[in-house]
Amino acid sequence: MDVRVVSSLGNSQNPYSITYLSQRDAAEIEDLLVGPLGFSADQLMELGGLSVAASIAEVYGSEYCRVLVICGPGNNGGVGLVAARHLHHFGYRPFVCYPKRMPMTPYTGFVTQLESLSIPLLSVEDLPQELSNDFDIFVDAILEFSFHGKPRPPFDDLIQRLVSLNSHGQTCQRSPVIVSIDIPSGWLVEEGDVDSEGIKPDMLVSLMAPKLCAKKFSGPHHFLGGRFLPLSIVDKYKIHLPPFTRPSICVRIEMPPPVDVSALRENCIPPAFLENQAKADPIEQFCKWREDAAAAGLHQPNDVALSTVDKDGNPSSRMVLLKGVDKHGFIWFTNYESRKARDISENPRASLLFYWGGLNLQVRVEGTVQKVSNEESEIYFHSRPRESQIVAIVSKQSTIIPGREVFHREFRESEAKFPDGILIPRPKHWGGYRLKPSVFEFWEGQQSRLHDRLQYSLREVDGKQVWHIDRLAP
Repeated sequence: MDVRVVSSLGNSQNPYSITYLSQRDAAEIEDLLVGPLGFSADQLMELGGLSVAASIAEVYGSEYCRVLVICGPGNNGGVGLVAARHLHHFGYRPFVCYPKRMPMTPYTGFVTQLESLSIPLLSVEDLPQELSNDFDIFVDAILEFSFHGKPRPPFDDLIQRLVSLNSHGQTCQRSPVIVSIDIPSGWLVEEGDVDSEGIKPDMLVSLMAPKLCAKKFSGPHHFLGGRFLPLSIVDKYKIHLPPFTRPSICVRIEMPPPVDVSALRENCIPPAFLENQAKADPIEQFCKWREDAAAAGLHQPNDVALSTVDKDGNPSSRMVLLKGVDKHGFIWFTNYESRKARDISENPRASLLFYWGGLNLQVRVEGTVQKVSNEESEIYFHSRPRESQIVAIVSKQSTIIPGREVFHREFRESEAKFPDGILIPRPKHWGGYRLKPSVFEFWEGQQSRLHDRLQYSLREVDGKQVWHIDRLAP
């Protein structure tokens, strides 16, 4: 079994790992749910639709009241029909476009329920030419994870009309928002929007567990809905999901609630960063700023500059991708024979620098470095795309190679050794590091270079190590 697990940084109070399902695993789990585990298809659609409506209600208030739900002929379409019913009860004004109706239960029953509530069911011809003039929220319930091939009429045109809303939003005073259910239409289940022709939703509501393509989702709101996986499936597939808050039917994944950063971008003057506003724990303060960067839509807020020094005092820096943070420190993964790994083996101290220019924020962290456990490295290695796993085997990172084609040939040869379904072993020279921090500096840019700089350092008080905050001159 190829276990899909990656670290999440979204919950500063309780960081957790998230499982991303392959298309095959998602299909197997669905078959188990509606087979030996006794769930019915309409039961799963009801839970899914309620989750979608609850996620929308959590983020979008009364100013986004007109909702167009576009339903395909499969299970996702059924989820969309149920979501429209619940949105009506939540006080929204839903409209449903359902071009290819399924003439069987439970779909016919869902339609009857909508008609009993006088929820309009529109044909494609009934839709206005300019969708954004009539609707505030668009729910993409068109395609699902079992879909293969290219979308057919009329859904190909409907998808393109939703895609065009992204460019329309650049000139609108307030952009309409798109909510995709489980898989954004036009995306591949595992690779994502490879042709850049799919819908780019503002919200993704994953059902059961996120699919692999959700790793490529860059919108501000990602929710998990459903809450119906029994323990037997969780154990069998080694699934890690965020904890639901009782009695919620949905839970946010990674992306925190949005923050209004328009004033910061217009004036480049954030509010003062004062000692009494800073969190006592620098990890919590870091997670808050990182969440602000994610909510602001900044590109790859987990990018970080890692600086190391060799035994002769020669420094070197490079960008790496932060893959986890908790009370014990900051985690990234790499080749244990690379230059940075050699530096760390000779001098196990390093620094990290995070810079979120769109918000005038940066964080510098210093500390000692050690390898993570083999178990942590195994879990993350097998969460990576298979191509990345093979590259980790082939690449002798930082060494001189005769040419690009030589490496690509070695990659293809190794790829042939590991066809789909064969577990790729993690090479011993690849794994993770954790930096245990001893010093933090939080920098916030201010006008006239009167920047705010707060430094956290460890001090011993009554025999315990506690964080002390000092203000540094700009």
